[in-house]
Amino acid sequence: MKKKEQSKETIYMAGGCLWGVQEFLKHLPGVLETQAGRANGFTKSTKTSYDGYAECVKTSFDSKVVSIEDLIHYFLEIIDPYSINQQGNDIGEKYRTGIYSNNQNHLLNAKNCIKKIEQTLNHKNKTIKKIAIEVLHLTNFVPSDAEHQDRLSLHPNDYNYCHISLDLLHKYKKTTTNI
Repeated sequence: MKKKEQSKETIYMAGGCLWGVQEFLKHLPGVLETQAGRANGFTKSTKTSYDGYAECVKTSFDSKVVSIEDLIHYFLEIIDPYSINQQGNDIGEKYRTGIYSNNQNHLLNAKNCIKKIEQTLNHKNKTIKKIAIEVLHLTNFVPSDAEHQDRLSLHPNDYNYCHISLDLLHKYKKTTTNI
């Protein structure tokens, strides 16, 4: 039997505190791996003071299983798309929402998807609101320290620091049983 070829691509998603964002994203269909980190700061270290970065999750996915548009729709389940520099109790520029990539097609698809969602929501709710998710070229990525990688998998009781409810956090987590 021939093994199905994967088409691995990577996008960086910022949605507030990275612990919950990573825990949510890693269980999505088509997501191959995640890494907590910092996007678009100016330094290459986590040991410096705040340098403009956004807490984010490097998300590698199989584009034959899940698209950029699919990932954005999932992402909208865990963020307030209108909030600027805040998700839940996490406040500050580093908690802004964003989508970053080195792939121009990713950025174009993300911008178009967000624009369509914004138009649909405004029409449905009879409002004129702007979605505050920045979509930018990735200029820098610094992986978070080991203590922040897979934090909520390793320390599940820390979920109460998270802006994402526990039910939503594991909505797509598959459970396996040995029979």
